Amino acid sequence: MKKTTIVVLSIAALALAGCKDKPKTEAPAPVPQQGQIPAAQPGADPHAGMKAQEIPAGAGKKATVTQTMNSGGYTYVEAADEKGEKVWMALPETKVAKGDKIEYPEMPPMVNFQSKTLNRTFEKILFVPGIRITK
Repeated sequence: MKKTTIVVLSIAALALAGCKDKPKTEAPAPVPQQGQIPAAQPGADPHAGMKAQEIPAGAGKKATVTQTMNSGGYTYVEAADEKGEKVWMALPETKVAKGDKIEYPEMPPMVNFQSKTLNRTFEKILFVPGIRITK
């Protein structure tokens, strides 16, 4: 009788252990290469943890900062090129001041971008990975 009870309890324990949900494992997120934007996890802030990238000298367009403001982890910069044409750009928060000479990479513009943190719509804005202050 004792042997039967032990066998039955052993089988029941094994059956219960086999029926438990296995923890779900996710594949690790791919590591972005320099210049790539990392893929966002569902429900996560796609820009969390982004740092401004160093822009090499001569790698972009030159301009002078006419306005700058920080909001929501971004620095928004309005800059005028040598011809006086102004462009807005957004980049991970960076220390930059009005009058600074900068270089920035050419990027396709985003049209009618609405910044919720600034409560403002930009007619055209470039999202750049960083700028280079040339002073």
